Amino acid sequence: MALNTSAFEAVLGAMQSSEENSLSRTRKSHDFGATTVFAHREDPRFSYTLYVPPAIQDSNVRIDLVVVMHGTGRQFSAYRDAFEAFGRWKNCLVMCPLFPANVCGDDNRDGYKHLIEGNIRYDQVLLDMVTDVGNAYGRTFHRFALFGYSGGGQFANRFAFVHPDRLWAVSIGAPGSVTLIDERRDWWVGLGGFRSRFGKDFNVEALRRVPVQMIVGQADLETWEITHRAGRPYFMSGANDAGSTRPQRLQTLASSFRQADIEVRFDELPNVSHNGLQVVPTVQDFLADVLSAERATAANTATLVTSSQWHARRGGR
Repeated sequence: MALNTSAFEAVLGAMQSSEENSLSRTRKSHDFGATTVFAHREDPRFSYTLYVPPAIQDSNVRIDLVVVMHGTGRQFSAYRDAFEAFGRWKNCLVMCPLFPANVCGDDNRDGYKHLIEGNIRYDQVLLDMVTDVGNAYGRTFHRFALFGYSGGGQFANRFAFVHPDRLWAVSIGAPGSVTLIDERRDWWVGLGGFRSRFGKDFNVEALRRVPVQMIVGQADLETWEITHRAGRPYFMSGANDAGSTRPQRLQTLASSFRQADIEVRFDELPNVSHNGLQVVPTVQDFLADVLSAERATAANTATLVTSSQWHARRGGR
């Protein structure tokens, strides 16, 4: 028996509604909370996972972005999970990129740490990811917080030099190598050749406006992985001058910042070796402090919180 036109349209409408509901459930399942892994639209060699807080669906709620950069072990999803509660209760979207090893087929695991590998600009890849994520959720993230540990700490150190205007905070965790604010030394040990490499000058004034944390474990003393030796890809004159261990190298970096009048919160955690997940609670305390100060100031005066203002409120910690 043939359906009349109105009955057929009703059946078709019900099918379409069911399909839309199914798609909606799928989107809620995979695009909110702890998400699946997304390939980057511009270059699918790279990907990211997110924690998306429920409050993002309310356009009246301010959502801030926190980017967490993995180290050589690429534990990007573990960092996402470690930041889930922070993202939920602080109304932050957490993005954890994945920059795989061997991208250029030469077994290089360290290219992203230096921002440039062949024709890849990892700093720009990250900024493109930030734009894509903002567009996907109807938000604009001109500035974000960046935390990186180990190899991710190297990335955070150098990204802050190139794009200080894009950061509301930076946490540099236990980098094996550091880039100092010293134009007498060639990149990557110092800032020599910065303009020719990145197409712009180093903006120290902008970096002074960024709250900075440096964090490392007191027991992070192994040197086998971080000692540069002649003949290796990133060896150069002065590669080991900042110190023998990660705490020594990070102290040298902090001194470099302070000599440039950039305030630094330095956290050296007792009984912690080289374990990024163990430092996460202290990093989250730092980010929560900065967020609280910035949101309060933005609500009252619609201005940014500078590094000196934030440190003053924290008693110069």
